[in-house]
Amino acid sequence: MDNELIHLGIIMDGNGRWAKAKGLPRTAGHLEGLKALKKVIRGAIEEDIKYLTVYCFSTENWKRPQEEVKYLMALFTNKIYGEIRTFNDLGVCVRLLGSRNGLPEKALEALDRTVEETKNNDKITLQLAINYGGYDEITRSVNSLIRDGYKEVTAELIRSRFDNPDIPAVDFIIRSAGEQRLSNFLLFDSGYSEFGFYDRLWPDWDEEMIHTVKQDYLKRTRKFGGLV
Repeated sequence: MDNELIHLGIIMDGNGRWAKAKGLPRTAGHLEGLKALKKVIRGAIEEDIKYLTVYCFSTENWKRPQEEVKYLMALFTNKIYGEIRTFNDLGVCVRLLGSRNGLPEKALEALDRTVEETKNNDKITLQLAINYGGYDEITRSVNSLIRDGYKEVTAELIRSRFDNPDIPAVDFIIRSAGEQRLSNFLLFDSGYSEFGFYDRLWPDWDEEMIHTVKQDYLKRTRKFGGLV
């Protein structure tokens, strides 16, 4: 089977632990995590990965302390939008993945502008999963079909109502910081994905880690239920 790594999904974990180990507030870890993301994007481009989906804020993350949530929303409002020049220089097309409900208006405005101002870039597509959850993605899709009068649905129909149905299913889902669970990430599209778990905390990730990830993936044999 074709083993090309086209779409990489990343559960970015360990920002808080990184900050705690250095005696810093958790917010410092999130800022360093954004810096790591830029390195990872460069690494993905070098490895000719066409789609990169990163788990920025889950539908469950609203349960975190209000101060931390507020800081993360400010990152989406100010820092992500502030990276437009970098995105354009690198050829990054930014797309959003997740529910818009509950996100602050200023954050949505900044994110929408980032999407608009990078839409013509074609080196790599970066999906920012913000206020995203796999259960919510499937539920929103099915409810959309119900509203349109469907009595029965297929997997293809469900996927057609996702936020970005044109983006192919994820090939490889990886997670930093040693945890080994999906945490409600890309549940529908992970049916035949490969998985990788790495001990390094997210703020310490860089281009070289993506080279390692790519080599790990190329060692896998994907059968999709068939025989090699």
